[in-house]
Amino acid sequence: MKGRMRPLALAALSFQLWAAPSPVSKGFDHFYNLEYEQAIAEFDKEIRDRPNDPYSYTHLAQALLYREMFNAGALETELVSGSNVSLARTKILASPAEQKRFDDAVAKAISLSQSRIAANGNDINALYSLGVAHSLRSNYNFLVRKVWRDALREFTQSRKVHQQALQIKPDFVDAKFVSGVHDYIVGSLPFGLKMVGFLIGFRGDKDGGIRTVELVAREGNSSRIDAMILLAVAYRRERQPEKAIPLLSQLIAMFPRNYLYRLEMVQMYAGLGKKDEALAVLKSMEETKGFKALPIGKIYHSRGNLLFWYREYPAAIANLQRVTAGAGLNTQVNSWLRLGQCYDMLGRRDEALRVYRLAVDGAPDSDAAREARRYLSSPYRRS
Repeated sequence: MKGRMRPLALAALSFQLWAAPSPVSKGFDHFYNLEYEQAIAEFDKEIRDRPNDPYSYTHLAQALLYREMFNAGALETELVSGSNVSLARTKILASPAEQKRFDDAVAKAISLSQSRIAANGNDINALYSLGVAHSLRSNYNFLVRKVWRDALREFTQSRKVHQQALQIKPDFVDAKFVSGVHDYIVGSLPFGLKMVGFLIGFRGDKDGGIRTVELVAREGNSSRIDAMILLAVAYRRERQPEKAIPLLSQLIAMFPRNYLYRLEMVQMYAGLGKKDEALAVLKSMEETKGFKALPIGKIYHSRGNLLFWYREYPAAIANLQRVTAGAGLNTQVNSWLRLGQCYDMLGRRDEALRVYRLAVDGAPDSDAAREARRYLSSPYRRS
């Protein structure tokens, strides 16, 4: 199950606080369980209760960004969705009102943080919140506005501010997270793009970045959960599913209503050749009633995609045919692509052409549509 590296997309796995007072903990319980409306309501309450705390505004901004990502299908990784999904190409269309709400929250967080730093240059909490705010703005510029240079500039500023915090308190583990992510991303870039990083003062270090994130996942506080999530993604990208499974198991135990961790677990088992374990996870999900946000079509797609990789084409078709629009456009388009490939492998060319055209028409700019176009002229073949 090979996928192209999309390292910049990892910037979206951002930085929020977990160990905090009650409204925040409750808000992030909703947040990590994909319940973004409830999380936003909790963070609005936090702002009312603590209007001068910069973290209150970064929490809200984070939830606003992730709600848009979730609604656009951008939180599903390339293996969960069964194709090479690029967050850079996923259309995340926030309304002008929601963009302003995000911008206002980040601007307020930056203003409050800077005021505290002006009063005390050694305020590491203010430096940390300032870095978080810049990282959020970086993510938003990258994912929503598609302004790459501005995103890189903000991300670099986030790293710089957190490095200042580390100069004051070298054992501030959470402040190392941004640097670890930064090193991993830039260290994973092709040489030509990596030169951009070199010109602004760093070259990246993929292995060193992973080691730093591992440290935060073990010893961090406010960034520990995010470090675990990013590590699971990084281990998959580095083709080390055996390392991702324990992390996913912990995340599932902590946030049982988040179905994305389970869908990712399916792919990790598949990557290890453990088809039965992967199918067992899907069966358990199908029987569980606690996934309010999970369309059943996503389970059919995941099972169909799994069976496709195991060359069980008739069984894959039976599942992929059950994926409807309710599963989301991203899932449905990828299901059409997989269906076409299954049909081609069985010599059912007319049916393959029909679903390839559905994929192309459904999301013309998606990776799945681009791939489907190739098979309109010549059938899919698998080595």
